[in-house]
Amino acid sequence: MKSDVAKKGVERAPHRSLLYAVGCTRAEMDKPFIGIINSFSEVVPGHIHLRDIAEAVKAGVRSGGGVPFEVNTIAVCDGIAMNHPGMKYSLPSRELIADSVEIVAEAHAFDALVFVTNCDKIVPGMLMAAVRLNLPAIFVSGGPMMAGRLGSSNGVKQVDLSSVFEAVGKVATGEMSQEELERLEEVACPGCGSCAGMFTANTMNCLTEALGMGLVGNGTIPAVDARRRGLAREAGQQVMGLLANNIHPRDIINKDSICNAFTVDMALGGSTNSVLHLIAIAHEAGVDFPLSLINEISQGTPYLCRLSPAGDYHIEDLDRAGGISAVMKELQGLLNLGLRTVSGKSVAEVIANSRVVNKEVIHSTANAYSAKGGIAILFGNLAPEGAVVKRGAVAPEMLVHQGPARVFNSEEEVTEAIMSGSIKSSEVIVIRYEGPKGGPGMREMLTPTALLSGMGMDREVALITDGRFSGATHGAAIGHVSPEAASKGPIAALVNGDIIKIDIPNYKLEVELSDEEIANRLAHLAEFEPKIKTGYLKYYAEKVCSASTGAVFSK
Repeated sequence: MKSDVAKKGVERAPHRSLLYAVGCTRAEMDKPFIGIINSFSEVVPGHIHLRDIAEAVKAGVRSGGGVPFEVNTIAVCDGIAMNHPGMKYSLPSRELIADSVEIVAEAHAFDALVFVTNCDKIVPGMLMAAVRLNLPAIFVSGGPMMAGRLGSSNGVKQVDLSSVFEAVGKVATGEMSQEELERLEEVACPGCGSCAGMFTANTMNCLTEALGMGLVGNGTIPAVDARRRGLAREAGQQVMGLLANNIHPRDIINKDSICNAFTVDMALGGSTNSVLHLIAIAHEAGVDFPLSLINEISQGTPYLCRLSPAGDYHIEDLDRAGGISAVMKELQGLLNLGLRTVSGKSVAEVIANSRVVNKEVIHSTANAYSAKGGIAILFGNLAPEGAVVKRGAVAPEMLVHQGPARVFNSEEEVTEAIMSGSIKSSEVIVIRYEGPKGGPGMREMLTPTALLSGMGMDREVALITDGRFSGATHGAAIGHVSPEAASKGPIAALVNGDIIKIDIPNYKLEVELSDEEIANRLAHLAEFEPKIKTGYLKYYAEKVCSASTGAVFSK
């Protein structure tokens, strides 16, 4: 066992002494040491209950003959960090999470790992660590939050966090009162779990299941459901089987399984952040996965589920309808079914008994919302390395759009302009210098898009940025424009009034400028001056690569 280097032999007597100090017994020195990597936090709703999940995992490990050790890593709540300097730390936390897992797992010589995760950057950070370390590993999330219920004279309707962000725009236009907003904010997030829609956290937990790194139900069983604890216990037991059978993450995560994950992503219309994260996981796995391949997958994958923010259903509805395994069963002709999973079964065996229970929530391939997937990668002279849009959440009339640029150099600037009512119909809002280096940290910008939606302008204006959007964003919101402005990408050359052309069906994002004019404008720009010159964000900005390659660190 790997852990023998910390517990066997005469020279390890001091080590054993310390292990006895944390409660180990002599008999346990002959058993595998299993790291339970928990991202519990009292400030993150998706993580506040993870101590209970970890206890269930530990019970499973013990029943399987292992010795569990619970250790922790950090977690950021993107909703709480949104629209202030705290959001600059969200994406950078992904790299810290991966590094911290590597440190604690290697320093203590764990034989295998169980990752207890849930929210946005924690899931991909831990997946990156799992592939990097390549120890037998399994994932179990804390599960999704239930949708909130808002009572009114028209009955009760389901609401979630995106409902509150959009309500801010309605208050700004007088469509909603401050008192109505207060009632909504008190019920929109009714308890523990990752926010209830197909936002980034739930997208990544569902894709962990599709990758083969989580058991059936990992992505959809609600946080408050007793089945979630049962799943956690089963994960603890199953990691012992992975260890016994010498099955490692790189036996499961490869180009084919990443293709499976993107196929499921397209059918779900998941968060655009999934592109950033799956590309980063591929990078850790040594898999070359160009953005252009994502469009190939999208073109052949039907869009089957319209969950919040694209529709009225939530993750709890997807769970009742059959969950991710049912979606995969519907997509089986498009998936590689022979791949391994952490269950010990092939993909084909995992989905064999699954079925769609509610065809309103999970459409059939013959009755798809669209013949193409819910995410698209756009290319053109404005995004030579690509840009990402959640096509399934764009109004039909905005799939093709042309309009004058309205250029802003920060999220704060555009938020002020939207709140003041100065944005005009048909404009293409440009937010730049918010990329991985320029932000730094590539902030999510849910506030501007939610304000536009709340004001009813999401069908009138488009928005492009070298930053990111929340999974809760809907409308013609195009992010990850690469190269970014801080690296003198073409987006840095734009001025107010430049005509921008968006053609999502044909994967195009262009500006009516010649290559010579773009080059001339960029040549006359001053060198980018970093906004933050101290601390972790300074280090991050110096190390981070383009969003087109997953915003990973350069080597």
